[in-house]
Parts: sequence; structure tokens; C-alpha cells
Amino acid sequence: MAAAQGYRAVITGAGGGIGAAIARALAPRAAALVLVGRRAEPLAALAAGLGVPCRIVCGDLLDDRTLVEIEAAARAAGGIDLLVNNAGVSDFHAFETQSPAQIRAMLDTNLLAPMLLTRRLIPLLKEAQAAQIVNIGSVFGMLGFPGFAAYGASKAGLAGFSQALRRELSDTSVAVRHFAPRATRTPINSTAVDAMNRELRTAEDSPEAVAAAFMDFLGTRAWQRTLGGQERFFVLVNKLLPGLPDGAIRKQLAVIRKHLPT
Repeated sequence: MAAAQGYRAVITGAGGGIGAAIARALAPRAAALVLVGRRAEPLAALAAGLGVPCRIVCGDLLDDRTLVEIEAAARAAGGIDLLVNNAGVSDFHAFETQSPAQIRAMLDTNLLAPMLLTRRLIPLLKEAQAAQIVNIGSVFGMLGFPGFAAYGASKAGLAGFSQALRRELSDTSVAVRHFAPRATRTPINSTAVDAMNRELRTAEDSPEAVAAAFMDFLGTRAWQRTLGGQERFFVLVNKLLPGLPDGAIRKQLAVIRKHLPT
């Protein structure tokens, strides 16, 4: 829940897509925002329209200097009570021909980077009367899908990290939560993914719809939310009877392979 004065939040991957949409949705209920991304220009444009004090940090989340700068910005904002680990990358590709560099990039950006930033900011979050860490995952972290083996592994790791850290911090003022969107219309999707989703008739959300669901999630006590009724059903079936999703996805392989980059 927000403090009476509003959230003081750090949002990574705020330069566009879901991150920018969350910043816009959060701004009316925020006292201060720290917007983190790789490029200053979109962050500055976003900050200019939010109507709330913003600090901008540009850099690589795997670089300790960036983490130091984020912590300093958060302290300068008067502390924080919300960390949104949203920054992420994807690469739709057959795993056997995917480049090692792309595999490392997804694991580093989607899993290692939020872990390192969280570790850095936990002491500051503990200074708030009540604080939250929200890790932005993916339905593919709970429902493996061809062409997203490495991406799904990184997001599954983030879900596991969220659960373990939630339990580790359960006797503190810091709640750790996991929010998993389904397919979303953002620049992270390649043209091949867009074409595949159209052919498979995959339901997609806008970043604004995801941000609205995120704000609703903040107002609950649930530790995890997966977007999409059908997606939640398949995630549950995947846990209880994984052979059923195996068969259903096997029937889609010809379409998936048609769109996989060569």
C-alpha cells in the first residue's frame, strides 16, 4: 500500500513499453520516481509529462556504478517504498541455434540484474514503514513455450527468486511480489513474434492494460498475479497435468517453426 504521501518508487526499464506505462499509471499516486533505463532521451520525455518529481538514471544494471547511482537517487528522493524490477530483453529463436551471447544477455538482464539491484536496495527499503519489491515476470516463466527456452528460463528463475526472497523477508517490512503479464504489444517483440501471435490468435494486452492491472495488484495482498484467465488456467494445468499442455503445444509446432528465425 502507498504511504499517505504517495509511493517513492524505482522503476527499471522505464524508457518504453510496460515500464513507461507503469510510470504513467503510478505517477498520480507517487511522491517521487526514479526512472532507470539505458537511454536518457525517452526517460527525460517521460519524466517531463508525469507531473511528479523524477530522477533519471541511465546505465547498465550489471554495472555496479549504475547500482550505486540508483541507490543515491533513491536516497535523494527521500527513500523508497517500491522497487519495480521491470527491465528485460527477449530473443525468439530455436535454442539449438541461438547465440551464446543472446542466451547470456537474457539471463543477465532478466534474472541477474534484478537480483543485484534488489540486494543493493533492500537496506533502504527496510527503512520504510512498509515497502514492496515487485518483479515483473512472464507467463512463459511458468508455461514453457518453444522459441523461448532461454527467455522462459530467465523468467522462471525470477519467479523462484521472488518466492524465496518473499519467505526470507517475511518477518520484515518488505513484501516481495511477482507480477506476470501475458503477451503484450511492446517493442520487445520481434516482427516474427508478432506474425506468430497473429497466426496462433494469441491474446495480447496493451502496455496500458498491463499497467492498470499492475496498479490493481498493488492494492491487494496477493504475492503473485498472472494476467489472462486462459493463461492462468493453462499455468495451473501445466503444474498438475503437464502432459496436456505438451500435446496442445506440440500441435502448434509447425506454425511456431515457420516463424522461428533461421
